[in-house]
Amino acid sequence: MTAAAFDPVAFLDDAVRIPSHEDVTEMRTFLVETLAAHGVDPLVDDAGNTLATKGSGSPHVVLNTHIDTVSPHVPYDREDGVIHGRGACDAKGPLAAILAAFFAADPAAAGRLSLAVTPDEEVYSTGAAALDLTALPGVDDDADYYVVGEPTGLDVCTAAKGRFEGTVLLSGRNAHAAEPETGVNAVAAAEGALAAIRTFDAARDPHPTLGPATLTPTVIEGGAATNQVPADCAITVDRRSVPPETADGFAAELERVVDDATPDAVGVAFAPTERPTPFLEAFATAAEEPVVRQLAAAAERVTDGSAGVVRPFTAATEASYFAPAPTVVFGPGVLADDDGPVAHADREYVRTAEVERAAAALTDALGALR
Repeated sequence: MTAAAFDPVAFLDDAVRIPSHEDVTEMRTFLVETLAAHGVDPLVDDAGNTLATKGSGSPHVVLNTHIDTVSPHVPYDREDGVIHGRGACDAKGPLAAILAAFFAADPAAAGRLSLAVTPDEEVYSTGAAALDLTALPGVDDDADYYVVGEPTGLDVCTAAKGRFEGTVLLSGRNAHAAEPETGVNAVAAAEGALAAIRTFDAARDPHPTLGPATLTPTVIEGGAATNQVPADCAITVDRRSVPPETADGFAAELERVVDDATPDAVGVAFAPTERPTPFLEAFATAAEEPVVRQLAAAAERVTDGSAGVVRPFTAATEASYFAPAPTVVFGPGVLADDDGPVAHADREYVRTAEVERAAAALTDALGALR
């Protein structure tokens, strides 16, 4: 079998039938076997990333997506040019298009093209966090451009908000509720803390592409007895960040603002949620970058102008791990349509024609870049 014989829709037909919400082993084996069948010698690293490379020199372009899906598995179905099932658009459809472009690339052309398929994007991104391209033969530095496969409707997404999470911890002193003045009420202090959370971004300008950051309190807990002044209160918050904010900078600023808004007797600390990998931070790539211009033009050509819009992506992705190198998010399928959620929903689907157009656009754009 040769690279020209690869059919992205046939690959997707098989891939969607393989459950990968609890264990990606079977799906990774299928991917490795597909690469080998098309003359590519893949490497699976210690983090479970499937890696491959071809060509040499500059520019070095990396095609990335993931093989894990969210629970539960949604059974495969196909009708009228639409494939239904878990992973159809997030992200086995983008993977099929990426493979088609990777196989089609001329290894004799100038530049290097690498593939990096990760195993754990939907939870902790352990694969992307540990990704080391120098494990590939002949690769001794980072890439010039990254294309991350996600469902964008064949638009070219150049930015995304980050996501941080943590808990504001308020500490006071227990006392009998009959004499509340003898204690320090941590639950009462939540009033000032919530006000500070609500106004946290009031003086900040929105990002020119992504708009304003958001800070949302999602869980509040405090108190142990109905007749006792509570000594502790915890407020969990969800942060959707925009550049140039970092996780560390956000944590320090939120702790300071809440401390200023609560009584001096109340202790304030912010504890980021523990996780084995860094949070997915915001990223933004300039629209003038060649990877943006070439991919947008190619997507516009293959869709007769109905796609190829340069815009932000609305979900956090592993693209944040690859910035500040110029990075775009691109692929067939959508996160949601007029009828509601698609990705991560029980009606997940992708149109086969869109998978084929995504493959064609990626192939054209990579040829122009290389």
